[in-house]
Amino acid sequence: MQKIAIGADHRGYGLKEKLKSILSGQYDITDIGTYSTDPVDYPDIAADVAKLILSGKCERGIVICGSGVGASVAANKFKGIRAAICHDTFSAHQGVEDDDMNILCLGSGVIGESLAIDVINTFLSSKLKTEERFRRRLDKIKKIEDNN
Repeated sequence: MQKIAIGADHRGYGLKEKLKSILSGQYDITDIGTYSTDPVDYPDIAADVAKLILSGKCERGIVICGSGVGASVAANKFKGIRAAICHDTFSAHQGVEDDDMNILCLGSGVIGESLAIDVINTFLSSKLKTEERFRRRLDKIKKIEDNN
Protein backbone atom coordinates (compact mmCIF):
# COMPACT_ATOMS: atom_id res chain seq x y z
CA MET A 1 0.00 0.00 0.00
CA GLN A 2 1.37 3.41 -1.00
CA LYS A 3 2.56 5.51 1.97
CA ILE A 4 1.23 9.07 1.89
CA ALA A 5 1.89 12.02 4.20
CA ILE A 6 -0.95 14.50 4.56
CA GLY A 7 -1.04 17.77 6.41
CA ALA A 8 -3.02 20.98 6.55
CA ASP A 9 -3.04 24.30 8.27
CA HIS A 10 -6.16 25.46 10.11
CA ARG A 11 -7.83 26.59 6.89
CA GLY A 12 -7.30 23.18 5.31
CA TYR A 13 -8.15 21.13 8.40
CA GLY A 14 -11.77 20.39 7.47
CA LEU A 15 -10.93 19.26 3.95
CA LYS A 16 -8.00 17.19 5.22
CA GLU A 17 -10.24 15.33 7.64
CA LYS A 18 -12.82 14.56 4.93
CA LEU A 19 -10.16 13.42 2.47
CA LYS A 20 -8.36 11.33 5.05
CA SER A 21 -11.52 9.40 5.92
CA ILE A 22 -12.23 8.68 2.23
CA LEU A 23 -8.66 7.72 1.30
CA SER A 24 -7.72 5.73 4.40
CA GLY A 25 -8.74 2.36 2.94
CA GLN A 26 -6.77 2.90 -0.26
CA TYR A 27 -3.52 4.33 1.10
CA ASP A 28 -1.32 4.12 4.19
CA ILE A 29 -1.79 7.68 5.45
CA THR A 30 0.44 9.51 7.91
CA ASP A 31 -1.41 12.58 9.21
CA ILE A 32 1.05 15.18 10.47
CA GLY A 33 -1.62 17.68 11.52
CA THR A 34 -3.04 20.05 12.24
CA TYR A 35 -5.65 18.39 14.39
CA SER A 36 -8.03 21.31 14.94
CA THR A 37 -9.06 24.69 13.55
CA ASP A 38 -6.70 26.49 15.93
CA PRO A 39 -4.35 28.72 13.92
CA VAL A 40 -1.13 27.08 12.74
CA ASP A 41 1.42 28.22 10.16
CA TYR A 42 1.39 26.43 6.79
CA PRO A 43 5.21 26.49 6.40
CA ASP A 44 5.51 24.21 9.43
CA ILE A 45 3.03 21.73 7.95
CA ALA A 46 4.68 21.81 4.50
CA ALA A 47 8.10 21.27 6.12
CA ASP A 48 6.90 18.25 8.09
CA VAL A 49 5.41 16.64 4.97
CA ALA A 50 8.56 17.39 2.94
CA LYS A 51 10.76 15.81 5.60
CA LEU A 52 8.72 12.60 5.54
CA ILE A 53 9.14 12.40 1.76
CA LEU A 54 12.87 13.10 1.89
CA SER A 55 13.41 10.55 4.68
CA GLY A 56 11.72 7.85 2.60
CA LYS A 57 9.09 7.20 5.28
CA CYS A 58 6.40 8.31 2.82
CA GLU A 59 6.38 8.09 -0.97
CA ARG A 60 4.30 11.19 -1.70
CA GLY A 61 2.66 14.02 0.17
CA ILE A 62 -0.40 16.22 0.21
CA VAL A 63 -0.47 19.65 1.84
CA ILE A 64 -3.63 21.73 2.16
CA CYS A 65 -3.83 25.41 3.02
CA GLY A 66 -6.32 28.12 2.05
CA SER A 67 -5.12 28.61 -1.53
CA GLY A 68 -2.39 25.98 -1.93
CA VAL A 69 0.10 28.72 -2.83
CA GLY A 70 1.82 29.10 0.52
CA ALA A 71 2.14 25.35 1.00
CA SER A 72 3.70 25.01 -2.46
CA VAL A 73 6.17 27.84 -1.90
CA ALA A 74 7.25 26.44 1.48
CA ALA A 75 7.56 22.80 0.36
CA ASN A 76 9.66 23.75 -2.67
CA LYS A 77 12.35 25.20 -0.41
CA PHE A 78 13.50 21.64 0.31
CA LYS A 79 16.07 20.16 -2.05
CA GLY A 80 14.51 17.14 -3.73
CA ILE A 81 10.92 18.28 -3.28
CA ARG A 82 8.84 19.06 -6.33
CA ALA A 83 5.55 20.45 -5.04
CA ALA A 84 2.79 21.97 -7.12
CA ILE A 85 -0.74 23.27 -6.77
CA CYS A 86 -3.20 21.22 -8.77
CA HIS A 87 -6.91 21.80 -8.87
CA ASP A 88 -7.53 19.62 -11.95
CA THR A 89 -6.65 16.06 -12.92
CA PHE A 90 -4.62 17.03 -16.00
CA SER A 91 -2.10 18.99 -13.92
CA ALA A 92 -2.03 16.24 -11.31
CA HIS A 93 -1.00 13.51 -13.73
CA GLN A 94 1.22 15.67 -15.91
CA GLY A 95 3.00 17.02 -12.82
CA VAL A 96 4.00 13.48 -11.88
CA GLU A 97 4.55 12.07 -15.38
CA ASP A 98 6.63 14.95 -16.74
CA ASP A 99 8.07 16.63 -13.63
CA ASP A 100 8.23 13.91 -10.95
CA MET A 101 6.05 15.96 -8.58
CA ASN A 102 6.13 14.39 -5.12
CA ILE A 103 3.92 16.77 -3.14
CA LEU A 104 0.44 17.84 -4.19
CA CYS A 105 -0.76 21.15 -2.79
CA LEU A 106 -4.45 21.96 -2.58
CA GLY A 107 -6.37 25.07 -1.64
CA SER A 108 -9.33 24.36 0.61
CA GLY A 109 -10.90 27.64 -0.50
CA VAL A 110 -10.49 26.69 -4.16
CA ILE A 111 -11.37 23.01 -4.55
CA GLY A 112 -14.31 20.94 -3.38
CA GLU A 113 -14.17 17.52 -1.77
CA SER A 114 -15.26 15.49 -4.81
CA LEU A 115 -12.78 17.10 -7.21
CA ALA A 116 -10.05 16.92 -4.56
CA ILE A 117 -10.52 13.14 -4.37
CA ASP A 118 -10.23 12.86 -8.16
CA VAL A 119 -7.11 15.04 -8.22
CA ILE A 120 -5.49 13.08 -5.37
CA ASN A 121 -6.25 9.69 -6.91
CA THR A 122 -4.82 10.90 -10.23
CA PHE A 123 -1.69 12.26 -8.51
CA LEU A 124 -1.15 9.05 -6.56
CA SER A 125 -1.73 6.68 -9.48
CA SER A 126 0.51 8.53 -11.95
CA LYS A 127 4.06 7.43 -12.74
CA LEU A 128 7.06 9.33 -14.05
CA LYS A 129 7.63 8.93 -17.79
CA THR A 130 11.01 7.41 -18.60
CA GLU A 131 11.74 9.04 -21.96
CA GLU A 132 15.06 10.85 -22.28
CA ARG A 133 13.53 14.32 -22.60
CA PHE A 134 11.91 14.03 -19.17
CA ARG A 135 15.11 12.76 -17.53
CA ARG A 136 17.05 15.59 -19.21
CA ARG A 137 14.65 18.21 -17.86
CA LEU A 138 14.71 16.76 -14.36
CA ASP A 139 18.50 16.75 -14.46
CA LYS A 140 18.40 20.46 -15.31
CA ILE A 141 16.11 21.11 -12.34
CA LYS A 142 18.49 19.20 -10.08
CA LYS A 143 21.42 21.29 -11.35
CA ILE A 144 19.51 24.48 -10.54
CA GLU A 145 18.90 23.12 -7.02
CA ASP A 146 22.56 22.23 -6.57
CA ASN A 147 23.81 25.64 -7.74
CA ASN A 148 21.53 27.83 -5.64
